[in-house]
Amino acid sequence: MANETNGQTKCPKCGATDISLNNKTGKLRCNFCRFEFEPEVVDAKPSVSELSGEKIGKGASKIDKTFDSVMTLKCQSCGAEVIINTEEATRARCHWCRNALSINEKIPNGAVPDMILPFKITKEQARDNINGFVGKRKFFAHPKFRREFTPENIMGVYFPYMVVDMNAKASFSGEGEHEVRSYTVEVGSGDNKHKETRYDADVYKVEREFDIEIEGLTVEASADKLVNSKEQTNNIINSILPFDTENAVKWDANYLAGYTSEKRNVNVDALKPLVNEEAKDIARYAANETLRYYDRGVKWRNEELKIKGTNWNSAYLPVWLYSYMQQKGKKNILHYVAVNARTSETMGSVPIHFPKLWGFTILIELAAIIAAGILGLTLDEDNVVWWIPLLCLSAGPIFFLINYFRYRNSTVRHYHEKETKREMKNIQQVDEYIRRRTDLSNSSIAGRNNKRVRGKFGSKHISSVSEEEG
Repeated sequence: MANETNGQTKCPKCGATDISLNNKTGKLRCNFCRFEFEPEVVDAKPSVSELSGEKIGKGASKIDKTFDSVMTLKCQSCGAEVIINTEEATRARCHWCRNALSINEKIPNGAVPDMILPFKITKEQARDNINGFVGKRKFFAHPKFRREFTPENIMGVYFPYMVVDMNAKASFSGEGEHEVRSYTVEVGSGDNKHKETRYDADVYKVEREFDIEIEGLTVEASADKLVNSKEQTNNIINSILPFDTENAVKWDANYLAGYTSEKRNVNVDALKPLVNEEAKDIARYAANETLRYYDRGVKWRNEELKIKGTNWNSAYLPVWLYSYMQQKGKKNILHYVAVNARTSETMGSVPIHFPKLWGFTILIELAAIIAAGILGLTLDEDNVVWWIPLLCLSAGPIFFLINYFRYRNSTVRHYHEKETKREMKNIQQVDEYIRRRTDLSNSSIAGRNNKRVRGKFGSKHISSVSEEEG
């Protein structure tokens, strides 16, 4: 491993300090002699199954607002003193001998992360991804955006995250339904007479209890990224998760060479509500593996997640970012196109030219009205296809919504519940027959409709289920 003096990494071959990342190999490279050496690995984490209580890494410690961010670094080459503002950078260069200076020590205010995940995707690859993403959305893109789109201006950014391991016990209880038969009945009279499919289902008392080990749950540690607003498309950055945090290396400021970084400004206590809710989501999703018998769904009436132990570490994770500020009346909307610099996952928001989108929507709706009128005249009244004209009339709104969400992507997010590593152990199941429900319409299928609403430092889940009794 490279020698260090006062937290400064030196080339193990020539002793130079001008070191940067070779993102093709993931190794640190001396810019003087071109020698490459392996990064220092992160200290071994405790086994998730053995976690008890709360463990917080040094980089995840509480931010000390009183800490002086202006520091003086002494050049180890010529002895000159260089002032650096750690609010803006953790690297500097001696103005006398050009020796590179960096802060690799853990600053007491928790501003320096425990680990860092180096860039892997090159700028050229990221630029091609962004070009391809925007290129597929240029038709309804705002003309000003098309003129000003310059993917060469993308920036490599290290964003602050918290990576959490958790050992917990989950308990869920509720009711599940299993369909036993389906049949068709005629309802209504006269012109309103039509056929409907009905269902009979057995209802069971369902209980699930199990230990769950969650590894690498990743949440943003920057306050403005935790809030979705109409002025910023922050959800875009969240949607390119997950990262392969298991390949993170020990913090070294030399990885920042050529990239920018954002400082963590959220403490562990503020993130706990969000982490606990997301952990419950993961446990609930994991429980689905034991519920396949209940083809009409399960409604949980009681949900509990007892946390045995957690391990918190702060991390810098790499993102290629293109941003564009759209002026919309008196408001400005900041659009992002982001590329995960490890997996190349790409997502973005493109400004829409609404006059053009509305124009095409109206044309499609007019054509749909004509088609619906023709179908209404030609269809046999005895033929139960009443929904075809209705489908034609909905063509315009459907076209508008598809394109709006395809360009704006306002609902995309990281699906932590299924993309986070987890393992269930000691599963205990209870399935007791209660009663049979009969003559159920299709709309009364018992199930869950989970809507995730993100707040500043937490999330809320709203569950809805039909309660009609036969």
